[in-house]
Amino acid sequence: MNFSRTGEIALGIIGAVFTFISIILMVLFVSGGSAAFQDEAVLQEIESELAADPTLAGEDLDVIMQGVGGFIDVFGIFGWTLVVLLVISLIFNILAIINISKNKNPKRAGIFFIIAGIFAFFLSLTSILLYIAAIMSFVRKPPFSDDQMTTKDDLTYYEPNRPL
Repeated sequence: MNFSRTGEIALGIIGAVFTFISIILMVLFVSGGSAAFQDEAVLQEIESELAADPTLAGEDLDVIMQGVGGFIDVFGIFGWTLVVLLVISLIFNILAIINISKNKNPKRAGIFFIIAGIFAFFLSLTSILLYIAAIMSFVRKPPFSDDQMTTKDDLTYYEPNRPL
């Protein structure tokens, strides 16, 4: 009997699309932000605006500009780390979709959905969809069919919910 896993596959595909869009947006944000902050004209504009403040002394201006340089470095490292985590999430999401298709290995797919959800940041919309797909992978069982029924003589184990 063929048991359909359409719900899990749909949630996995939606999660993969959201993750891919997030990757594209993060790459644009990090590369554009890094390029803007490394432009000398932008740094000169920031320095001239800070220099116009009469409450800042010369050494304060130097300390602030060093802080801006440190922020630029941290911004780039943190941003590219987020991109790598999203790519890992997308890879696990695709592996889960492959494992759940045609009901190949739903337990492994559920584990991959959970790992993809963790790498897609714990409580984002994408991770919630992936967690739901994981729960569905673990919980849903194929419906009980007549050929799986056993007769009273074939019953070799204790079955508390057996009809009278």
